[in-house]
Amino acid sequence: MVTSKVLRRTKIKKKIRAKVVGTATLPRLSVFRSNKAVYAQLIDDDKQCTLASASSFEISKDKPANIAVAKEVGKKIAEKALVTGIKAVVFDRNGYLYHGRIKALADGAREGGLQF
Repeated sequence: MVTSKVLRRTKIKKKIRAKVVGTATLPRLSVFRSNKAVYAQLIDDDKQCTLASASSFEISKDKPANIAVAKEVGKKIAEKALVTGIKAVVFDRNGYLYHGRIKALADGAREGGLQF
């Protein structure tokens, strides 16, 4: 059975994805958060491939992903993006509210040098 919370997020996610499209020059920074981890991917929607990815497991395997770890994930994805020559992205919050770990990841990516 699907909860109303999941349905709400799915509806919001579809609306966001209708407007946000990533290309090779301006990829989509997609964020996923679970109870234990935070993941970020740079996606080229034209070729349907992932250009770079980072997760909280790369930062710390034993700690759950809190705001500080999410900020580090943002810095890590920005570092990987700059290595591949990507300086600007389109942010896809994936249906989540823009606060807490999602905001911390975005702030970390901006501090790392990404523009969006």
